[in-house]
Amino acid sequence: MTDVCALGELLIDFTFSGMSEHGQRLFEQNAGGAPANVLVALARLGHSGAFIGKVGDDMHGRFLRGTLLADGIDCSGLVMSPDYFTTLAFVALSEDGERSFSFARKPGADTCLAPEEVRDDLIAASRVFHVGSLSLTDEPARSATIHALETAKVAGCVMSYDPNYRASLWAGEDAAREQMRSILPYMDLVKISGEETALLTGLAAPEDAAAAIVEGGATVCVVTLDDAGAYVCTAKGAETVPSFKVSPVDTTGAGDSFWGGFLAAFLESGRSLDEITLDAAAGFARFGNAVASLCVRGRGGIPSMPARTRVEDLLG
Repeated sequence: MTDVCALGELLIDFTFSGMSEHGQRLFEQNAGGAPANVLVALARLGHSGAFIGKVGDDMHGRFLRGTLLADGIDCSGLVMSPDYFTTLAFVALSEDGERSFSFARKPGADTCLAPEEVRDDLIAASRVFHVGSLSLTDEPARSATIHALETAKVAGCVMSYDPNYRASLWAGEDAAREQMRSILPYMDLVKISGEETALLTGLAAPEDAAAAIVEGGATVCVVTLDDAGAYVCTAKGAETVPSFKVSPVDTTGAGDSFWGGFLAAFLESGRSLDEITLDAAAGFARFGNAVASLCVRGRGGIPSMPARTRVEDLLG
């Protein structure tokens, strides 16, 4: 059985990397896409993964497929399309490592995954099924996502969700709010950022938003708070888990690396959803914090996902 199957976007992050001798901006090609980032984080921590999505049958798509295969991720559910171009994201970095994005995705191959292209067998053979929200922005990928969620629920997978909001990829905030909230009833483990609390729940405070998501049926909701750590909420209580202090070079993939670490710790605990205590969930988040603190020290999301030995050294 595969530990985690993820569905969603797989794309190129072209990250600003300085100026040429002629004064032109240079961009570094990095593999990216939040669900794929999570799988790579898990793979480097020793867990098996399978990816479902669509890229172009072009130089970028082939690079992305090769990147996932190099980390041992099952790509039999990755469709290589001759009809659509691989989605591209151009990433600018501020002095403190924060990102801003410009996407080439009109349409990108990831939005064109059709329900009949989803490998139901990969989902049913997985312990955890993970999605973001960017596969909900356009059809047919939206219908493919709902199909996959229904398949996973019937198969008894633990359901994992990280919305990963990108304003420029939605028709508007109302559309984002409606679609991002629409799949919450499926979810067991939910991770959101501070900027997503109101979008997901209508409540701005992390404590209120997390409580609302748990009251709605999730077993655990985690709100990442950047350098303040992570707020972990369960039906049994809540607490803030401090971060590991670091001066970030590039925050691309920070949330994805955190969630990969969280899911790894959950899987290794051997606990069912009903057996997750607040102490256990906080421990999962501490492990996730350690993974994220190492990821942001390098450039690019996937290239900077740390090996397990580095995480264990940090945790002592």
